[in-house]
Amino acid sequence: MSGKHSILIRGGRLIDPANGVDRQADVLVTDDVVAQIGEVNEPADADRVIDATDRLVVPGLIDLHVHFREPGDEEEETIASGSAAALAGGFTSVVCMPNTKPAIDEATRVEYVHRMGRQARKTFIYVMGAITQGRQGKELAEIGLMAAAGAVGFTDDGMGVQDTAVMLQALKYARMLDALVAQHCQDDTLARGGVMNAGYNATVLGLPGIDPLAEELMLWRDVQLVKKTGTRYHAQHISTAGSVEIIRQAKAEGLPVTCEVTPHHLLLTDNAIAEYDTNFKVNPPLRTNRDIEALKAAIAEGLVDALATDHAPHLKSEKELEFLAAPFGIASLECALGLYVKALVDPGVIGWPELIAMLTHRPARVLRVARGTLGVGDRADITIINPDVEYVIDADRFLSKSRNCPYNGWLARSRVEKTFVAGELRYEAPER
Repeated sequence: MSGKHSILIRGGRLIDPANGVDRQADVLVTDDVVAQIGEVNEPADADRVIDATDRLVVPGLIDLHVHFREPGDEEEETIASGSAAALAGGFTSVVCMPNTKPAIDEATRVEYVHRMGRQARKTFIYVMGAITQGRQGKELAEIGLMAAAGAVGFTDDGMGVQDTAVMLQALKYARMLDALVAQHCQDDTLARGGVMNAGYNATVLGLPGIDPLAEELMLWRDVQLVKKTGTRYHAQHISTAGSVEIIRQAKAEGLPVTCEVTPHHLLLTDNAIAEYDTNFKVNPPLRTNRDIEALKAAIAEGLVDALATDHAPHLKSEKELEFLAAPFGIASLECALGLYVKALVDPGVIGWPELIAMLTHRPARVLRVARGTLGVGDRADITIINPDVEYVIDADRFLSKSRNCPYNGWLARSRVEKTFVAGELRYEAPER
């Protein structure tokens, strides 16, 4: 091992769902790869030995839905600050959405995000390009050129492609490239002007609602288009019981359809908006307990492919606007793991292996990227978690530029202690 950098992570509970591993094991990292797993004799020249007793050692987490706001809104978040926040949350790979200013709708802009990610030298940055030019839903963007530049998928996230003919054209074109198309499912004829879930609470509060049908109709339409084209399709942040049923049927028919769920759609309902707190304003909106139970049942059943934060940072001044005018979005990368534990592990919906699977190799499979595993020879993206420690979420200590987090002050369990990217320790939790 002379001349090589090595780290020995000793005695942790290694959970690697991709390889069916859940046992106590040592992990030896040499340079940027996993060199040995099992009972490892301590190398005489190991640069560092980490005692991981009572800790979880897992593949670096993957978030396939974040907003880092660069280019255009760097005062809210940059690729560097967002990447730092991701590392603090245990994420070694993230996928940036294209609703920036300008939109990521051409190859040079994909390359720009990649370049800024390399310069930040924190988490690994992937990019989704826009489906349509300027995300206007009218003319297709440069899908082929963006794919060649490394885009891992295409979405007009923040709005759904309203024109069925345009969406069909996009799916046909993506099919030729075997590319992934992701959709923010929302029919604007039903949702336009809405700021929260349509129903009793919206009526009482006097706020315009977004009917669950707005999500479900577009998702149903797109599934019909997938039947015709066979294109890989990913439904972003599904939020309703009806959407769960559409996904269930699509998968039963063997269609290449995947989906994701956010922490806020598992933990919060539209009851939270009673005080007009804009930190609870998200799109799709917070729904009802019935929807939460349907989402949890779908996760337990294995229907949901990935958990995604939809990290959406905003300035304090923007979130201080009245509810109708304030932007949608929650900043949650740094507390996401604790939120998933609260929503899914603590109530017994799933266990740690299933949770880690939905944060590692399953999103990697959706994206078709070589990440999310921790076998010998794999790139050493590793997250070390203390599963039992409790802490209070403190948004003022976030590494993100933004503080629009409705979980501030919540008691959470399970904390990321160390995050390695390609064998390099890039985050270590401060002493509290």
